[in-house]
Amino acid sequence: MTAAVDTAPVVTAAVKSRGRASDAWRRLRRNRLALTGAILGALFVFVAVFSSLLTPYDPAQPDFDNVLAPPSWDHWLGTDDLGRDQVSRVLVGVTASMQVGVLAVALAFVVAVPLGLLAGYYGKFADTVVSRLTDTMLAFPFLVLAVGLAAVLGPSLKNATIAIGISQIPAIVRITRAETLRLKHLDYVGAAVANGGGDGTILFRHILPNATSALIVQATVGIPSAIIGEAVLSFLGLGVQPPSPSLGVMLSSAQPFIANAPWMAVFPGLVIVLATLAFNLLGDGVRDILDPRGGSR
Repeated sequence: MTAAVDTAPVVTAAVKSRGRASDAWRRLRRNRLALTGAILGALFVFVAVFSSLLTPYDPAQPDFDNVLAPPSWDHWLGTDDLGRDQVSRVLVGVTASMQVGVLAVALAFVVAVPLGLLAGYYGKFADTVVSRLTDTMLAFPFLVLAVGLAAVLGPSLKNATIAIGISQIPAIVRITRAETLRLKHLDYVGAAVANGGGDGTILFRHILPNATSALIVQATVGIPSAIIGEAVLSFLGLGVQPPSPSLGVMLSSAQPFIANAPWMAVFPGLVIVLATLAFNLLGDGVRDILDPRGGSR
């Protein structure tokens, strides 16, 4: 009898968790655009993880017998000015884009979420300092700030990731601060304070878990921004350095040959569009799923 009583809350929690997951999946299936974004996003993640196994040719190996070859059975997306296979280079370029997209957003969250919690919960001096720093960074457009930071740090994929991550901090700080200001005045937080809960308990057990919906949506929006940022920085020579493949590097290399070999620019550009579109659609769907007032399209 005792064992049954002890395990009942656990069973109930598991049932509720499965119920929420089932409800989320049902909402996602009804939202066809979001489902399309989820499938495309999963495909890009798969390619990023297994690109080394998927590439039919060495992406850095020139083949001067096939310079500027159009798409064919041997080279599905053609070759570039050095005869390198475009399929292989696009696949490896997706890896760089996804790496920057995920790591830059993760870096921004690690820095921004504690700052937003601090500003929203304590207010006064902490809020003033964090808000003024955030406003200063927001005075610069995202790409301008990322380019400036990358130029200072030096051209490399790691520095591009850091620059893009720092550039995304202000938006996440604002969202976290706004959610904290909203949640800290709710009744359950007041009850936790009345029961003797410390600041750490209030912030990380009551406020942060209930702010995750907005933060998850922001993450899905931040990833496509980071992908575009990486492409821009690599295009300008501040990201991935040749001969390493990157979608931005491929677009930069295609400039002199845009008239004679348009496939050099079309396919990398199309991949960037699809990647950003996929995560934007997924972000819209996640917002609808996590918003209890939302409905399916």
